[in-house]
Amino acid sequence: MQITLTWMLSVAMIICGSLAHAADIAAGKEKAGLCAGCHGEDGISQTENIPSLGAQPDQFILWQLVFFRAGARKSEEMQPIVEQLNNDDIRNLGAYFASLPPPKPSKPDDNPDLSRKGAEAAAGRRCASCHTDSYAGTKAVARVAGQREDYLLKALHDYKSGVRSGGGMAAMAEVAYPLSEEEITALAHYLAHL
Repeated sequence: MQITLTWMLSVAMIICGSLAHAADIAAGKEKAGLCAGCHGEDGISQTENIPSLGAQPDQFILWQLVFFRAGARKSEEMQPIVEQLNNDDIRNLGAYFASLPPPKPSKPDDNPDLSRKGAEAAAGRRCASCHTDSYAGTKAVARVAGQREDYLLKALHDYKSGVRSGGGMAAMAEVAYPLSEEEITALAHYLAHL
């Protein structure tokens, strides 16, 4: 009982300490040079299966970096980078990427019928209940509007197969597991063109 109480107090002190340190967007921008090679200038990825980070919610970036650093989320590419990050770096990167404008669709919607099916799948799976009505995300929930279509396909497949863990994995696995291949394709197309 005392060990549990001590642990809970320790976690509370860390959280309160984190809140006391305001994030430094300029320091985050400087540190983001490590990220630009894959995630693109200003957080807009031009690389297949690599997500754009621009306008991702602050807490989402924080948690994903913590999950990578702790090994709860696996990536051979990310692991050596996150090992170099301290808590202030993570806080600053979250604030920096959240301050950027969101990605815009790279090309016009070339398949409105597929987008309509994606919108129906999103409504049927209640995606907006977590990702918000605009799919811009909030707090620790990812922005999926305007995300790379290839990355959305990969992420949905990873959640469906159980490869991806960390954060809302339980909720996403529950949503993604019953999705058909057609629904995954339609969702990725729809969200990428918002």
